[in-house]
Amino acid sequence: MRRRDFSKLLLAGTAGTIAAPAVVRAQAAFNWKMTSFYGPNAAFYSTGPGSAKDLCKRIEEMSGGRLKIQFYGAGELIPAAEGFDAVSSGTVEMNYANSYFWTGKSFAAQYFTAVPFGLNFQGFNGWYYDGGGKELWREVYDKFNLVPFACGNTGVQMTGWFRKPIEKVEDLKGIKMRIPGLAGRVYKELGVDARLIAPGEIFPNLERGVIDAAEFVGPYLDRQLGLQKVAKYYYTTGWHEMATTSELTINKAKWESLPPDLKAIVENACAACNVISEAWCQKNNAEAYEDLVKNQGVIAGPLPDDVVKALRVATTKILAEAVEKDPVTKKVHDSYFAYKAKYDEWADKSETVYHTKIRKAS
Repeated sequence: MRRRDFSKLLLAGTAGTIAAPAVVRAQAAFNWKMTSFYGPNAAFYSTGPGSAKDLCKRIEEMSGGRLKIQFYGAGELIPAAEGFDAVSSGTVEMNYANSYFWTGKSFAAQYFTAVPFGLNFQGFNGWYYDGGGKELWREVYDKFNLVPFACGNTGVQMTGWFRKPIEKVEDLKGIKMRIPGLAGRVYKELGVDARLIAPGEIFPNLERGVIDAAEFVGPYLDRQLGLQKVAKYYYTTGWHEMATTSELTINKAKWESLPPDLKAIVENACAACNVISEAWCQKNNAEAYEDLVKNQGVIAGPLPDDVVKALRVATTKILAEAVEKDPVTKKVHDSYFAYKAKYDEWADKSETVYHTKIRKAS
């Protein structure tokens, strides 16, 4: 064999050796665990189109079984509120929740679920996918060894259920209300006794008069809890959550261990569930709302204007205080509301005209 031919053969063999680890890595199989803030059978969150279980199924099928994820509802492996820390430490690979449960870690987390008087579903997606939101979310979570993804959305939530009508700001004073997160802090500014109660405990607390009002999600999921049986005043379009994003968090080291094609599959499965879950809510909420009003005697409508204005003033005050205390929150806040200003101007020309003129044209 001539020296030139031998050299070619040697180089070819070397190239094959170099390429082999990449091929092996690309075909490696992974078996991960996903915990959740929600129960194993919670509609929308754990079961149904776009839910956590649906996300696991899509990832497994799209990867040809190379990334299998075992889902655990709240309490099945760890308590609901421990998912953030469990993924951060690497105890489990993934957790499904909403970022505003972790504002004790970073107030900036609030912006990636919902902000009172904030962006709607279309607006949030615009900010998240194309307005720098995704990058900011990853920046905020990076110090916790987490990589976050938007993976679901309820669309606009409802203000909630009240045993008595709310006709003026003073009617809120002294009311005991189940309301989580930042919205609870806002209500407290107006004299509400805001309480955090697990979903399964809302109905009995409202029935027994332990609380006077409660917020959960929207017509379909609220009806499942039976809230219409113990409170007839249903205030609609939620000022506090114009669109509520679900999050998937992945341990950073585990994420980096995935080959590029599996990373792409996870990202695309999350994006699919983000859209599909919101579509599911639109269909089911429309049907449930009609049933509640027509068949179950529910009195539904928006809060009075002066109450909404007072809630906005209180929200502005609380957000300003948070921004003043934390430069990370300020960075996210400024990006979010700068995007919202541009989006609102466009929405006035598109969505607002559609709802006020085009849709109602006869």
